[in-house]
Amino acid sequence: MVIAARIQFAFTVMFHYLFPILTMGLGFFIALMATLHLATGDRRWDDAARFWARIFAIGFVVGVVTGIPLEFEFGSNWSAFSAYGGSLFGQMLPMEGVYAFFLESGFLGLFLFGRNRVGKWLHWIAGVGVGAGSLLSGYFITAANAWMQHPVGYQLGSDGKPHLVSFWQVLFNPFAGWQFAHVINGALLAAAFVIASISSFYLLGHRHQEFARFSLRMAVIAGCLLSLTQLFPTGDLEGRHVAGWQPAKLAAMEGLFKTEAGAPLAILGMPSVRQQRLLDPVYVPRILSFLAYGSFRARVVGLAAYPRNDWPPVALTYYAYHIMVGLGTIFIVIMVVGAFLLWRRRLFSCRGFLWILMLSLPFPFIANEAGWMATEVGRQPWLVYGLLRTAQGVSPNVAAGETIFTLLGFMGIYAMLALLYLFLTARIIGAGPETAPGVQSP
Repeated sequence: MVIAARIQFAFTVMFHYLFPILTMGLGFFIALMATLHLATGDRRWDDAARFWARIFAIGFVVGVVTGIPLEFEFGSNWSAFSAYGGSLFGQMLPMEGVYAFFLESGFLGLFLFGRNRVGKWLHWIAGVGVGAGSLLSGYFITAANAWMQHPVGYQLGSDGKPHLVSFWQVLFNPFAGWQFAHVINGALLAAAFVIASISSFYLLGHRHQEFARFSLRMAVIAGCLLSLTQLFPTGDLEGRHVAGWQPAKLAAMEGLFKTEAGAPLAILGMPSVRQQRLLDPVYVPRILSFLAYGSFRARVVGLAAYPRNDWPPVALTYYAYHIMVGLGTIFIVIMVVGAFLLWRRRLFSCRGFLWILMLSLPFPFIANEAGWMATEVGRQPWLVYGLLRTAQGVSPNVAAGETIFTLLGFMGIYAMLALLYLFLTARIIGAGPETAPGVQSP
């Protein structure tokens, strides 16, 4: 039952998360464009905001639909976990629902359909509300997850369960701060790539040229900054939190089996649990110690220092983490080259680079998913780190066969939702920005 419940939750949450990646990122850009339109009076900002809001709306609807089953899975498959820690992490979930559904959906409807019915200030507030709602809902989910990663604000009762002592400690968990910054930065970077990819598609097809140039310029500038901040400070500081509070996860992510002072950073290699070493590694000497603890001579604890039953799945954690880091490095190269071409006034005419931007669309989503996989798999075997093991959190009276049966149903339904999402999004992109309500042709 444990394996079946984990597979079902992994499938449903990974499919669902594809859409919050887009909406959290695009929501911020919509708010930014609405603000720049109000500040400058340049109609192009409003036209762009409304076009990207239509892409946002499709992702938002599918995200809400696919997020609802996750709430039910806590009761159906993970009832023991819900009974154990629901009084702490569970308070974040309804707050996320309020902000994700009521705030975002209300402001989104006003922004899309109220342009000619409300004043410019209220229309701007609606655009900012879309971005703020997506960011706030993301924070509440991150705070709930952070409590599972680093439980705070509780006291163990006589029943052996954690009981809430401070709601504010849970809400402002120190683990949540840089984790949220890294998550949102990744979502923003993914949105920048989405804008750049679709804009490149228009330029390559000689369609909507003014809109595409305008959007691509913004996406490349933003993407260059975001790709760098994804590495430092957000990624670096979240890594230091992992080193301090989850050292076994750090060792698994780096394939470090033996404790070393001046530990090297593994660029490449294949972890062998049987041999307890990396096969064919490529190292950068002493860099892991510096990144984790700020000293080239710092001691980094390896997996061998922990009981074997406390090890996370090493290979999956290692490869997920290195996929994230590898793609992040590629994103920096792409966006820095894009910024250089923009500075040289060659960005819009360099068809080879436009092809790269257009085809890069799925990779930021893969990187975001890989990052969360490293985070969640690397926490194992703990459901609540140091308190509750994953095997203890499943529902005792649900058969594995029932879970597998419903998983097959989810797969079929989500396949149809994916096709519907792609069809509707392709129609919006195919129609182009000029068809958005109130948008005038350039």
